[in-house]
Amino acid sequence: MKIFTKTRIAILIAVVALGATNLIAQNAARASKSPGEFDAMMSALKQNTKVRRALDYLKQIEPETVEEQIRITEIPAPTFAETKRGEYFRRRFTELGLQNARVDRVGNVIGERPGKANKTTLVLAAHLDTVFDENTDVRVKRDGNLLKAPGISDDGRGLTLLLAIAKALNEAKIETDGTIIFVANVGEEGLGDLKGTRHLFAEELKNRITHFISIDGAGLGITPAAVGSYRYRTTFRGAGGHSYGAFGLPNPIHALGRLIEKVSRFQVPAQPKTTFNVGKIGGGTSVNSISQTAVLEVDMRSEDPKELAKLDAAYKQAVEQSLNEENDRWQNTQKPTQEKLKVENLLVGSRPAGAQNPNAPIVQTAIAADRAMNIKSDLEPSSTDSNVPISLGIPAITIDGGGSARGTHSLQEVWDSTDSFVGSQRALLIVLGVVGIK
Repeated sequence: MKIFTKTRIAILIAVVALGATNLIAQNAARASKSPGEFDAMMSALKQNTKVRRALDYLKQIEPETVEEQIRITEIPAPTFAETKRGEYFRRRFTELGLQNARVDRVGNVIGERPGKANKTTLVLAAHLDTVFDENTDVRVKRDGNLLKAPGISDDGRGLTLLLAIAKALNEAKIETDGTIIFVANVGEEGLGDLKGTRHLFAEELKNRITHFISIDGAGLGITPAAVGSYRYRTTFRGAGGHSYGAFGLPNPIHALGRLIEKVSRFQVPAQPKTTFNVGKIGGGTSVNSISQTAVLEVDMRSEDPKELAKLDAAYKQAVEQSLNEENDRWQNTQKPTQEKLKVENLLVGSRPAGAQNPNAPIVQTAIAADRAMNIKSDLEPSSTDSNVPISLGIPAITIDGGGSARGTHSLQEVWDSTDSFVGSQRALLIVLGVVGIK
């Protein structure tokens, strides 16, 4: 799921160079001297007969693509329980002729479309998981161009484009210079902590990936930078007891309240955007019981690793202060044998922050695709599967999949399919710009 900041990155406009057909076969990920070269490459791609056929085909089959999106959305796929949806993708990858279609050790579904020159290996990914549990009603309700269901956009749209792009390449008989590895990955959302993408780079596709593109959600944005995060589950524990008879014992819920109050007063910069949120709390037995446990989960994010580290240190300090304040509050009423509260601060998620030059070839390729399709480029840092390759110095972007959405991560999620084929076409152009064609 893309979590946007409001930072806007200036876009350079260049005149499209003429006579650039020979650029098609080149690897667009190499460094170029000017944005005009990327524009020339995109112009040549759009003029290529096979590419035009593929673009027209994507527009033609968009109603079928939307039906596919509905089928995918209606297969439940909570984080850590993506198996059923993953099996559907393994079957579809096989039907589309992708080579070595397989499910890896952690559940990623992988299919390969080898290139002819073996210069570039691009992973084109979308995440299988949603933030909703297995009991959520994911049946899609349709009203004209509006489709309503949890997960219909995030990442039902991105997953659907994996299949649509593979179909278009096959239909137009496009041979690519570089290899495209299609991946429906697990564990992007929440406590999944980018599990699937981490595994790709650490084990399954280690040392193979030269470029990475994730398709995530609706719209036509580009994410060239990674918002990092820390997530903690903090648990206070004590003896517990009757609210009247054991009055005077330190209370885990009170300690939790102290911590939340401290977090609420954190001061963070607007730029680089840095955020914090206590997203879950729990604990207690009854209204007339001193609880034995109280727990919260907190999420802290920043575009800047230094600011994130400062926020992390402030949170750890607040945890210790809250523990000590609650224990000290009842010091005079405690018996020597009574236990003080203890705290466990467990790191349950850590996403690396990172940036790449706005002039990086993979970014300029996406911007050139926008210009070629008369799309106003919108570049914003976010937290996506691309965090992993960006932090490793591997060229990567996350792109939106077209259409528009509202209510993402809610039961009221709605996706509007108006002109959604534009997202399909743009994604194909960006992919071909990275891997090149024969």
